[in-house]
Amino acid sequence: MTATETAFAASRGLFEQVATDLAAPDAAALTHSALEDLLAARMREVTRQLFQDHLDLRAVRERRAGQVVDAIGVERTRIERGRARILATVFGKVTATRIAYRATGAADLHLADAALNMPAGMHSLGLAKLAATESARGSFAEAFDRVNTLTGAGIGHRQVQELAVAAAADIDAFYQALVPEPCTDATLLVLSTDGKGVVMRPEALREATAKAAAAKNGNKMATRLAPGEKHGRKRMATLGTVYDTEPAPRTVDDIIADPVDPADVEKERRPGPKARSKWLCGSVNDTAEQVIAAVFDQAEARDPDHLRTWVVLVDGARHQLDLIQAEAGRRNVTVHILIDIIHVLEYLWDAAHCLHPAGDREAEAWVAGHARTILAGRSEHAASSITTAAEAAGLRPGSRKGIDDAVGYLRNKAAYLRYELALREGFPIATGIIEGACRHLVKDRLDITGARWGLSGAEAVLKLRALRSNGDFDIYWAWHEQQEFTRNHQARYRDTLMPAA
Repeated sequence: MTATETAFAASRGLFEQVATDLAAPDAAALTHSALEDLLAARMREVTRQLFQDHLDLRAVRERRAGQVVDAIGVERTRIERGRARILATVFGKVTATRIAYRATGAADLHLADAALNMPAGMHSLGLAKLAATESARGSFAEAFDRVNTLTGAGIGHRQVQELAVAAAADIDAFYQALVPEPCTDATLLVLSTDGKGVVMRPEALREATAKAAAAKNGNKMATRLAPGEKHGRKRMATLGTVYDTEPAPRTVDDIIADPVDPADVEKERRPGPKARSKWLCGSVNDTAEQVIAAVFDQAEARDPDHLRTWVVLVDGARHQLDLIQAEAGRRNVTVHILIDIIHVLEYLWDAAHCLHPAGDREAEAWVAGHARTILAGRSEHAASSITTAAEAAGLRPGSRKGIDDAVGYLRNKAAYLRYELALREGFPIATGIIEGACRHLVKDRLDITGARWGLSGAEAVLKLRALRSNGDFDIYWAWHEQQEFTRNHQARYRDTLMPAA
């Protein structure tokens, strides 16, 4: 019999044994769930043996290559047959036997490993993909349980985390290579950035935060924080988004109903812009400046000639505004920067609470009236009116902080409150996309109860979640496997290798 005819005898035997056991009278007493459990375990072993039999057949068929030369020109003049290595797969562990190409003073080469695109470590790319998927979805402990339940691989908790970190290694390079198709029509180009703190282990904190944490003994109280004091245990994750949207012109009445006109509440309102082609990114490791630069890179790839209208939505943080303006200046692109209207409303509500008791419905009308004034492009008028109301109420300095903060905000940020222009031109005026990203990418995973992150794990999970949110995971994974082939195999040889399909 030929090698091909005998190669799969072991796996055939296992399959036939499963079929025999299912045909036995005792199997008739099994429930459907018991059958599911039985087949899940037994057929996983059949599949593992099929994998093993295939590798054994490859070993039998492998022939010595004519010439094998490494990347620095050293030829492998000797071979050793039967060199084995273990591979942990999604079906279980298998052994790959192949020819080792050897030379004195040089590391051995294995052409069969290149043909299989073997990983650098013991765990297969299939296990790495599953670990990355599950680690991005839930905690590492849950990923550990899920991977072992699905595969029976017996992989350790730390190994799951290490595989997830390695799986995210090419994400930045992937997006640098994945250039979107430029769009030159009247579609708006919207950019937005925000930050969210992530609880880190002490060694993963930024230097300034670590110093603040070390000085915690200087806090006023020993058992809890006083107002204004912080734990000093978080590192800021910066997130960014870019998306396209069609202009949607509106008026003030489409945003907030007139509080003195009951009929206005029933009016039909025009909808705001709808986001499409949304792209998200985030990093715990990179600075805010680097993430903002990446956001501008994505925007510029969509509009390389700066022909479209660029709108930047922010929450009003001074440092963030400075970085955005600096980046726009470096690229010589005109941007329309708008502060999220929801942040403005929060300031108005704080001011209203200085003048109205909690639950007073007049406060709602007061906020709506001033918000409509601001949306009409008259933020200075609103600030003056709020100041006059505080003076008329005779508020003492200690009881008007909300008013003073709101007035200061409206005056200091007036250049970014041009809502009359935004509504007329159809711009979005709220940061819901990036706020949602902060919840989805960071809070729902990195902020789970009790989580304290190392830098590499937090960075990997954040990037993997952004990748999945963008819908690019499958495309990325094929690209990542090609990068693994280049790193682990092609880079070791002088001549070009072709990975298996």
